[in-house]
Amino acid sequence: MSDWQPHRLAAKLPALRRRARLNQAVRAFFDARGYLEVETDYAVRTPGEEVHLRPFRTERVGAYGECETLWLHTSPEFSMKKLLASGSGPIFQLARVWRNEEGSARHSHEFTMLEWYRPGASMSGLMDETEALLRSTLPPVVTCQGITCDLRECDRITVAEAFARWVGADVLGTADDAEALAAQANTRVRDGECWEDLFFRLLLERVEPELGQKRPTFLTHWPVTQAALARKCPDDPRVAERFELYVCGLELANAFAELTDSVEQRARFEVDRARRHALYGGPDWEIDHDLLRLLPDMPDCAGIALGFDRLAMLASGADAISGVKWDAS
Repeated sequence: MSDWQPHRLAAKLPALRRRARLNQAVRAFFDARGYLEVETDYAVRTPGEEVHLRPFRTERVGAYGECETLWLHTSPEFSMKKLLASGSGPIFQLARVWRNEEGSARHSHEFTMLEWYRPGASMSGLMDETEALLRSTLPPVVTCQGITCDLRECDRITVAEAFARWVGADVLGTADDAEALAAQANTRVRDGECWEDLFFRLLLERVEPELGQKRPTFLTHWPVTQAALARKCPDDPRVAERFELYVCGLELANAFAELTDSVEQRARFEVDRARRHALYGGPDWEIDHDLLRLLPDMPDCAGIALGFDRLAMLASGADAISGVKWDAS
């Protein structure tokens, strides 16, 4: 039973009005830059391949009672890349997405993702465009969850530089060696903890608290084991052309210079699937064979997924994601 009360709307209506204006400003920003707004299916056969994201399961029943298992997507990424490979040109989407087993002041099971892709863009060029979006849609100085950021200047730091500064470790030199990374970080490997687990523990405990504190921070050039759908850096194959953006301590966006090698992408998917099965078991879904078939036709481009609800938190000063959502629950 819902415990919704009408007075809750009145309490957060100013933030919701600000969200509505932000929505308009975002669309105007992309329209002025020649992007086409798209809207892809939410219920799909393949919701994504991220190891730790848990999708919602649903069922489609046909006119004659035939049933098909579908999933609410965790991102519109796969669908948008098929459009790019088919000649869409630069595109953006304000998509509703779903992720199970999430919920906090910064997380919601259901939220809005702003995702966009620009053919011909480099990772650096996409960071420039992301900075322009922030300055076009937000005031010069924003405060959220007690942290104030000046948006007129942004910091850029590589993962290797961040680990050297705040962890005291050579994260690339110790790749796949959890004991070596732990020794340099002056910690110990926990029971069952692999290098990847330790990497994310150190990132969460020591690096992320330093990011986006006074100015927005782009954390760039991730270890290649964390490449996901990003291509390897041509200057250093140990890292991928991936960045994350932090503002007021919030992880706001995740971006890639996109991989278009279908053989390498399939291999990554299979590794991720094996890890997901080992950690969580089933159920499972089919690999997106259409995506893999079309990847070689996708233009050289960069793409980014940005949490629109968190952007609305920055715009309104709301301290929780629930304060900027039009919900009645």
